[in-house]
Amino acid sequence: MNCKLAASLAATMTAGICCAFAANPFVDVPSDSWAYRSICQLADAGVIQGVDGSYFQGNREITRYEAAEMTAKAMAHMDTAGIEQRALINKLADEFADELTGLGVRVQNLENRVGNVRVSGDFRVRWMHQNNYYKSKSNPDDDVDYRARIRTNAAVNDKTKVELGLSTFNIDFDDNNSASDGDQTYVDLANVQYQFSPSLSGMIGRYTYLMGQGMYLQYTEAFDGAKLKYTGNNWSLTGGYGKFKEGGITGAKAGYIALDGTFTHGNAGVYMDHFTGSMVTGAVPNNIYGDVGYIKGWNGHNIDNIYGAYANLTFGGHDNWKWTGDYQRITKDTTYAHDKDGNLWGMKLQYGMAKMPVSNSWDAWLEYIDADENTYVGAPNFWRNPNLRNNVTSWGAGIDYTVSKNLMFSIMQSFGSQAKEGSDDPTDETRCQFVMVF
Repeated sequence: MNCKLAASLAATMTAGICCAFAANPFVDVPSDSWAYRSICQLADAGVIQGVDGSYFQGNREITRYEAAEMTAKAMAHMDTAGIEQRALINKLADEFADELTGLGVRVQNLENRVGNVRVSGDFRVRWMHQNNYYKSKSNPDDDVDYRARIRTNAAVNDKTKVELGLSTFNIDFDDNNSASDGDQTYVDLANVQYQFSPSLSGMIGRYTYLMGQGMYLQYTEAFDGAKLKYTGNNWSLTGGYGKFKEGGITGAKAGYIALDGTFTHGNAGVYMDHFTGSMVTGAVPNNIYGDVGYIKGWNGHNIDNIYGAYANLTFGGHDNWKWTGDYQRITKDTTYAHDKDGNLWGMKLQYGMAKMPVSNSWDAWLEYIDADENTYVGAPNFWRNPNLRNNVTSWGAGIDYTVSKNLMFSIMQSFGSQAKEGSDDPTDETRCQFVMVF
């Protein structure tokens, strides 16, 4: 990027922001230059500094770091920027996100100031193969489908936020059910979030609730209800109540509670978050994080309780190796004579970390699951088909690769799958998918 282009972008960003006409600080910018006024204003505002404080050098190629520095300085003028200028700053912040992080600028803070509405989304297309599994289709071995989602986040004020989301179901490309578009899409997010105090926050409406976050062995999406979260210095406690929108437990009512925390063991620094599973940047190696949770209810779905816990251990560097363990105990009522309590657990070992914003990043993983009969009740978002996550012991392996920024390719394969009860072993499954985010 040359300085002339950078000046044009910066001038657009700061149009209407710098009102005073400042003196020219650069000896190589003549007063009759097309960019003279803008350069003076930008220099006066501190957005540009030139070379050695005296030369603008308009034909010099500048680095991405310098462009990011200009973007960061323009952020200081966000309060008086117009809609178009804010949109451009937001776009530049996305482009230079890594460089801004190096400068110590949090892009999240920028997003909060760019405007009170942010739109994002993703699109997934996948191919799945499992012998004689798709029995209702003309080809019982293969399926190709897609899913699209749109997310809108709006800041009402400093304490109140609104989240809206629209999602399609997993729609087959060869769908012959003649379903209308309205039957293929639904509102999966619609909630209001309020920050009562620095420690206490609440949410009401439809939001995403996840069970078993280690490997997502139990996983549901849309949940209609309310929750409260209290955050202490090194722990947080979340509780909520509502009913499930998706999966085999649609309409089931449930209450839940989850305890998260930050722990230190020897030289192990740990950060865990119940809804993201993210870790504090810069934590030392040998990190352990996870949570414990409890769900009560289900209202006619013959589930009494689910007790669960997961843990993640990273070692050999922040992004090198990660071990995940996930366990749940499911207790049933006596609605059906064949129902009984059971355990669902799994382990996963991963090397590397594929990241959507980082081209050519990748990871490879190996997993093992052990699921008693009738223990799986979640919505089908874990990569395996339902017959490979219920009444089964099974291995799995996969690779994730970020082809380019915001475009990831993944391949998964199960193997060694055996039924725990009965002799009807499930056939193994292969999946390939592309996921794009915007």
